Amino acid sequence: MNIQIQQIYRSEGHNYYGRYGKGSLNHTHEAHESVELVAGKGIVGDRFFDYKPDYKGQITFFDWAVYKEVESEITKAELDPAQFRRNVLVKGVDLNTLIGKRFRIGEVEFTGSCECSPCFWMDEACGEGAEDFLKGRGGLRARILNDGEISVGDFELEVLGEVDLDE
Repeated sequence: MNIQIQQIYRSEGHNYYGRYGKGSLNHTHEAHESVELVAGKGIVGDRFFDYKPDYKGQITFFDWAVYKEVESEITKAELDPAQFRRNVLVKGVDLNTLIGKRFRIGEVEFTGSCECSPCFWMDEACGEGAEDFLKGRGGLRARILNDGEISVGDFELEVLGEVDLDE
């Protein structure tokens, strides 16, 4: 299946994660043309790099079409896609179909761990109602299986098989 990587982001710090009951922070989520990935660890320079062993969210994906829907339905204005705090915005694939799958984009293989479920912070970051709007389409958390690089552009996404999510 052909996909397009529209944007790639990384951030050195957490604005929302682990901050329940506290205020949000203001770490930038910077756009990059390409990023280096390390198997089992994550994106070099990202806040979740080497977060903990076998972390299910070493990289996160978000659907470009869902981003555009949030702009249209929730903000009703232009919205910076960095507000979602996901690493890779892609066009051309239903990310939920990759949960429990091993897949390859370019030279890098991943396993889809679970939905990147939205939380109450989405209302602050994107607009009132964003959390509810994103339920069931908040993105994909994935593990990185081999070192490599991903970049903005057109790619073939190849599903390689099923994975046991209970392992």
